[in-house]
Amino acid sequence: MILVLLGPPGAGKGTQCKRIIDKYKLRHLSSGDILRSERAAGTELGKKAQQYMDSGALVPDELIIEMMVAAIADAGWNCVLDGFPRTTVQAARLDDALKSQGKKIDAVIDLQVDDKIVATRITGRRSCPKCGAVYHIETLKPKRQGWCDNCIDTKLVQRDDDKPEVVANRLGAYHKQTAAVVGYYKSVKATVFDVRADGAVDDVTRAVFNKLASLAA
Repeated sequence: MILVLLGPPGAGKGTQCKRIIDKYKLRHLSSGDILRSERAAGTELGKKAQQYMDSGALVPDELIIEMMVAAIADAGWNCVLDGFPRTTVQAARLDDALKSQGKKIDAVIDLQVDDKIVATRITGRRSCPKCGAVYHIETLKPKRQGWCDNCIDTKLVQRDDDKPEVVANRLGAYHKQTAAVVGYYKSVKATVFDVRADGAVDDVTRAVFNKLASLAA
């Protein structure tokens, strides 16, 4: 089973991805992780990608797709693609590459959350610079306001990418590029599961599992 998990930043992709993987025994595949792995291993694909990255250029879609298909095959065609493909061009090329192997995307899960809720979720996050623990000023408060529960003497901070102006830019980029991927999959009649992700985490998980039940049967 090959799944694509999409959604804006702050939609809870990380949490839902882990739960899907645990339940269905799938492998988690992230294009960024795979790219770093190929580079570290010194593979031919990794060396090609390194040439582009060293020059400050974007790694071409063709190379990314080649890496992803190889990783999907290595996973036994049982995986969750986390946040990939990011553009309609990547989605179309991934479809073509999988088709040449007699495979296809089984389902796309689109986690849907209103921008205001996403902004509240992300801008309210605080983290410990020492141990990495994450809190939220409204939904996951530390025992002592502004201080880490684990590292008693360490003050919590707001990461730069969690600040309002950065969040607004991230959402803008998502709507401009990645959200169009959902439209692409719907246009080619792929199985797309729209899941509201603005409720409780467990409720979102149940909704996702209910959607996937038909594939796993």
